[in-house]
Amino acid sequence: MKTSTPTTAPTTLTLRVEGMDCGGCERKVVSALERLEGIEEVTASSVTGSVKIHHHDHGAPSRKTIEGILNELGYQVASHDGQTRASGASSSWWQTAKGRLVIITGNLLIVAFALRLAWPALGNMPFILATLVGLIPIAQSAWGALKMRNPFTIEMLMCIAALGALAINAAAEAAMVVFLFAVGELLEGVAASRARRSISALANLTPSTARLMDNGHLRDVSAESLKPGQRVLVRPGDRVPCDGRILVGTSDIDESPVNGESIPRSRAPGDDIFAGTVNLDAALEVEVTRGADDNTIARVIRLVEEAQAAKAPIARFIDRFAYYYMPAVVLLALLMAIVPPLVSTMAWSESIYRALALLLIACPCALVISTPAAIAAGLSAGARRGLLIKGGAVLEQLGKLRLVALDKTGTLTAGTPRVTDVESWIAEEDDNSVLRLAAAIERDSSHPIATAIVEHARQSGINLPTATGGRALAGRGVSGQVEGRELSLMTPRHLHEKVILEESLSARIVALEEAGKSLALLVEGERLLGLIAVRDEPREDAIEGLAALSRLGVQAVMLSGDNARTVAATGGRLGIEAYGELMPEDKAAYVRDWQAAGRGPIGKVGDGINDAPALAAADVGIAMGGGTDVALETADAALLKNRVTGIAELIDLSRATLRNVKTNVVLALGLKAIFLVTTALGITGMWIAVMADTGATVLVTLNAMRLLGYRFSPSTAMTGLSQGKVTS
Repeated sequence: MKTSTPTTAPTTLTLRVEGMDCGGCERKVVSALERLEGIEEVTASSVTGSVKIHHHDHGAPSRKTIEGILNELGYQVASHDGQTRASGASSSWWQTAKGRLVIITGNLLIVAFALRLAWPALGNMPFILATLVGLIPIAQSAWGALKMRNPFTIEMLMCIAALGALAINAAAEAAMVVFLFAVGELLEGVAASRARRSISALANLTPSTARLMDNGHLRDVSAESLKPGQRVLVRPGDRVPCDGRILVGTSDIDESPVNGESIPRSRAPGDDIFAGTVNLDAALEVEVTRGADDNTIARVIRLVEEAQAAKAPIARFIDRFAYYYMPAVVLLALLMAIVPPLVSTMAWSESIYRALALLLIACPCALVISTPAAIAAGLSAGARRGLLIKGGAVLEQLGKLRLVALDKTGTLTAGTPRVTDVESWIAEEDDNSVLRLAAAIERDSSHPIATAIVEHARQSGINLPTATGGRALAGRGVSGQVEGRELSLMTPRHLHEKVILEESLSARIVALEEAGKSLALLVEGERLLGLIAVRDEPREDAIEGLAALSRLGVQAVMLSGDNARTVAATGGRLGIEAYGELMPEDKAAYVRDWQAAGRGPIGKVGDGINDAPALAAADVGIAMGGGTDVALETADAALLKNRVTGIAELIDLSRATLRNVKTNVVLALGLKAIFLVTTALGITGMWIAVMADTGATVLVTLNAMRLLGYRFSPSTAMTGLSQGKVTS
């Protein structure tokens, strides 16, 4: 019974559980633990091999009690920390409980056949002993679940089938069934552990040691012991041991382990670098900014494991289906055993045999694992390529997107505008004077246009005077005093508030904006002194990424706060629909209007801060940012590699995963249907039934694992077809 204590917040205990490899295992664990006094909530994930128990300290069962229950159910607790490294434990198959059961039952079966050949008088006794010995761990698990009021488990069906076979003198088949069941469970576990290792292997990207700089001395320390503020030396060829900021040195950094970006990036003092990346050229002194349990790789693993544990809608539907399916199968088998002898001449032994075979073939293991296995593999494949997707529900929705709204600055453009024109419009000031005064006002601003103006002035060799009284004019520009003059830098949209423009000047402004340039207009009193034009060029990968989206049948639209003419010009160069002069709430309104007009589902791509309303309004919010907190925490999905092609890759991966899910469901149900018919007609027997059930489970799992080899090619993406290559 669950109880709650309103005065205290629940405590969370995380256990790593070996042997929990399918949806049936999840239900069995949750059902058993949620009945305990003091337990608030239990979540189990066969994908991550973990159980999270939310409980109140007062009256809650001890960890030893919980471990005992899990042991009774046939599982072993591997560790109980919340770190993701633990999830990567990978014992050889013969060292696991399932592996040992295969070895024992296999050897017993061989010995039984040998004894029958050597001493025929022993009859079925060797097979009976082999069956009973092999059933011991299976029966223990079934009994543990039964005590927790969960009678409909695969282990219970197996016990009924094997003991029933012994009862009707089919001992050899009973022993074979137990062995094949053990093999199936082992293969299921091996496939599941492969999916787990694909993510936990990320933890191994971080080196185990780091070279700590301590009062001028170097010493090797554990990378996990590093704390923010410490300094480390990263030599050429070394993996970076921490998230940090470069203090000394400039070098190319291979970031592909973290974000999948194949081209090394040059990093200089002041730049951030991430744990697990590789320093290629020169020694770097790096200040630690995050501890080992909070660096980029640790957060990526944590987010992906949480995403894998969250079920997609289709997975929840299949779980609900399986919940009712199991009792229905038992009822159907009971009818198969009883009805035929009553209405026909079929012998009781024959009807019972067919009923037992029906129990085995009807096990829902393949169906239950078909969806989570594919989704887990899809999420893992994405994480290894710098594509973070927060759960199966998001993955499912990504594949359905029909329209994607993107920012201009920093998303479709480089985000580093450059000055293209400086023009003086009065005789008393020349172009350099206009640039000098404007740069003085903008010197302390972090706005991209301000940065471009100041940088251009410095490159032109202009000494900047000191500006005082600087202040931002909300949404309009900036103002300040330079050499006793009250100056303002205004946007064209708000220039009319201070200046009446001549027609020729208005035409010039329009011409520059239509060329895709953003303008800063220098004003003194009611006089326009001149203008500075900047342009943010489209990113190199923008056209390729937008073309890939188009081939996927997804429309791209630009939403920007920049002036409408500049946005229209940029949109024209990129060949997409564009809307400008939008406030954050305007972008959200556009998203809602498109949804109401039936243009959805809609994705919104932004930086996760300025576009929070639109990201929240969209069906899927996608953040672009190289490993920042915003990129990892804010949106539904995040691109660690800051490339537009990543948006198309996200959508394509989702569609590849959904195709894989559908294939798995068809395989699972198709094989079940075929062998249900042949079993009911007496064409196939018990051991064939077990092989079919095991084969279906292994087949759908291996098919799902193909997603781990997913590759995307933007130039060959095609609507509705197999865009990304999925390899084994």
